[in-house]
Amino acid sequence: MKSDENFADSLYEAALVPELWTQTCEKLAAEAQADCASIFTVDTYGNHRFVTTPNVAEAYAKFAASPHAQNNTRALRALERSPFVFARDIDVLTEKEFREDQLAPLFLHPNGIEWEAGCVFQEPSGHMIAIILMHAKGRGHFTDEQLAKLNLLKPDLARAAYMASQLGFREARSMADALSMVGVPAAVIGDTGRSIAMNNEMEALSPRIRTGAGDKIVLEAPGASALLDDAIRRYKAQAVPTVQSLPIASRDGEPALILHLLPVRRAARDIFSRSMAILAVTTVGEVGPPDMRVLCGLFDLTPAEARVARGIALAQTPETVAANLGISIQTARSHLKRIMQKTGTTRQAELVLLLSGLSAPGDGGSQ
Repeated sequence: MKSDENFADSLYEAALVPELWTQTCEKLAAEAQADCASIFTVDTYGNHRFVTTPNVAEAYAKFAASPHAQNNTRALRALERSPFVFARDIDVLTEKEFREDQLAPLFLHPNGIEWEAGCVFQEPSGHMIAIILMHAKGRGHFTDEQLAKLNLLKPDLARAAYMASQLGFREARSMADALSMVGVPAAVIGDTGRSIAMNNEMEALSPRIRTGAGDKIVLEAPGASALLDDAIRRYKAQAVPTVQSLPIASRDGEPALILHLLPVRRAARDIFSRSMAILAVTTVGEVGPPDMRVLCGLFDLTPAEARVARGIALAQTPETVAANLGISIQTARSHLKRIMQKTGTTRQAELVLLLSGLSAPGDGGSQ
């Protein structure tokens, strides 16, 4: 009993401290006398996240990246035939399904694993949670006594998983509300690239920034919207976006806006966190020549590109900019092309409108 109590404490601790989930999997394997243990979640869009004992981490990574992850017969049958109860793979699969299942020959057997038992359930949000234990080749399958032991642990496992998942959603709401306290419009973007929390300040910017079907963030400026979609795709692929500050030009007396996409650095192996990035908005206030540091910082312009951008913002032609900077017209136009790519603008007039109010307060548009 003492061992069960200690393990339950570890579960609830991991729900609050995500870095502990890997260690918790190791304790779960020890409690169940298994060779490895894993927890994975699948959201409503089919995205997989997992945490596991280190000895099968590579196999899980390959599985999550493979097409088989989208059609996992074992998890689907467990959900249908043995919901919320630990069962062996041979208990939930028919003889034909077990014989034709590709998971074992492709991912388990090459890593020395032969038998699997698990429990699969869905939380209210629709996310599927699977808790999997495995035996190495030569050990034989899980016994009835071992399954009974796992089912005794199941209530604490499920409660800890639910708690961690709900805290992930609450974390997103808290981030948006915290930015609201300092007057910053913000939305929290989840794993799927959709908005999962948006504060009142951000909602007040509609229709310039709004949520569309499926809570997808929609921008009225096509260029900025394309850059945002690309940045979110890169975040989902765990790559650094090319552009992380996105412009929306002023219109109808409303000021220009700058959207900043900021990554949420999740705790290591936190499979229950739902937040991927924060979209925060700043309003362009003063009209005047843009500050070089502002240009470089917001749009990742090189110093040479920033000098050309400043000249364009002052309504200078590329020829005039080239003459003033002592560069060729070809170089000026090349810089201008890259500036427009980085700022999401398609016409020089649009770029002028966007940049005309980017002075740093009290700075006077310093060089």
